[in-house]
Amino acid sequence: MAEVINMPRLSDTMEEGTVASWLKKVGDKVSEGDILAEIETDKATMEFESFYEGTLLHIGVQEGETTEVDKLLAIIGEEGEDISALLNGSASDTKENVIPSAVEESQVVDESSSADEIELPEGVIVVTMPRLSDTMEEGTVATWLKKVGDEVEEGDILAEIETDKATMEFESFQSGTLLHVGLQEGESAKVDALLAIIGPVGTDVSAVAKNFKVGSSDEKKIEPKKEEAPKPVEAKKEASTSSSVSTSSSNGRIFASPLAKKIATEKNIDLSQVQGTGENGRVVKRDVENFTPSTQASSSAPVAKFVPTGQEDFDEVANSNMRKAIAKNLAKSKFSAPHYYLNVEFDMDNAIAFRAQYNSLPDTKISYNDMIVKACALALRQHPQVNSQWFDDKMRLNNHVHIGVAVAVPDGLVVPVVKFANEQSLTQIGAAVKDYAGKARNKKLTLDEMEGSTFTISNLGMFGIESFTSIINQPNSAILSVGAIVSKPVVKNGQVVPGNTIKLTMACDHRTVDGATGAQFLQTLKGYIENPVTMLV
Repeated sequence: MAEVINMPRLSDTMEEGTVASWLKKVGDKVSEGDILAEIETDKATMEFESFYEGTLLHIGVQEGETTEVDKLLAIIGEEGEDISALLNGSASDTKENVIPSAVEESQVVDESSSADEIELPEGVIVVTMPRLSDTMEEGTVATWLKKVGDEVEEGDILAEIETDKATMEFESFQSGTLLHVGLQEGESAKVDALLAIIGPVGTDVSAVAKNFKVGSSDEKKIEPKKEEAPKPVEAKKEASTSSSVSTSSSNGRIFASPLAKKIATEKNIDLSQVQGTGENGRVVKRDVENFTPSTQASSSAPVAKFVPTGQEDFDEVANSNMRKAIAKNLAKSKFSAPHYYLNVEFDMDNAIAFRAQYNSLPDTKISYNDMIVKACALALRQHPQVNSQWFDDKMRLNNHVHIGVAVAVPDGLVVPVVKFANEQSLTQIGAAVKDYAGKARNKKLTLDEMEGSTFTISNLGMFGIESFTSIINQPNSAILSVGAIVSKPVVKNGQVVPGNTIKLTMACDHRTVDGATGAQFLQTLKGYIENPVTMLV
């Protein structure tokens, strides 16, 4: 009997996975324990093995594609077995997640909608609150420039919308009659909420307006058609029998829609030379697109004008699962845990001498970071409050010390964990960190190697960063940011002498670590860092 294999949850925070590569293809024999595919999670790329035997009959997610946890990944069964029922069942289960690539005007309401849902009348367009800035989440109607019953032409200004950054003109991309206004002047609504309805004069749109509830997620909503911008058309060469309408006011202001201005800037077109066909002679998008240099009016007294010569350019890179997980987890930590920061500066002269002597031993190589990991582990044993974790219903004071060491990888950041760090020697810690760093860069870290930290260290000293702050790696209560060792004049025994110092910043969760507690931990840490021989006792 065929077995349906869904996208597995390969980490505690994984919500979706990407198939990095298939190690089996349709028709291949699969044995229990065979590696089916490599799955990219929010933390690493991991091998996914089969728990079934049979023939790989179907692949539901191609290489490079992403799907949610528990969605169809593959089907294994007997060779030649009919799996059409399973495929149909899977399609119906996931139908709500399928977004059609193109929507015909007659299909603005989902085809699977029930009988009590309505369809848009022919020619009717639902205009929603536009996103007029990259950070805009809601907008306020400052002024309506059209009222219900007015004729609207493409390019006409419908309203002035107040965003989080400015008040901007919002032009219509459709022609027709303004049949309904969803927001009155001064009212606000979220992006994509009902703003207006445009269509043929006399059309009854009361049912449409009623079923498009602003800000009500449990109400039935009509999804307005996502229209493509009108394609440029060739300018028609025809003699004009009437005088052109001026596009400028007496004070020199050029009347043009925001979109027309944007296109004109990109194409280095002088808007004063473009004849407007919009409302009151306003230059609209089609006027700029249809404009050619041959139609420019000659001038006996050219005016010097600055024309931008640069070109805006960018590359878009899809967010990886790891990057999305980092964004989600760190945002949650920053805005849920009350962070505060403690800054200290330690003398590193003894640490430098100690490391040089230690590394003079045969087959021995430790870094300053290894020394800091060891020192933190010993200090945490004396200050369990800093080695704690916060949960909604309890606080956990850990008696063991598992230190997470942040490692930069191309897609972001991973945190392998040195477990029982206080019980390991400097050499053992150095070997473990080096091994984890190599695995991290090759995406070979296992879940067990990245889970269970009780405290975290982030070191940017190797990049020349003197000091910085980090966001707590929850559910830990603290994270230590380590800067570079800096050579500078210092005061010792009342004398200014050459010295070496390092700056450390500890971010603490005030729910578990009070200021005095954090300060006492750093004092203990100072003793180990400035007198590293005590770590060997």
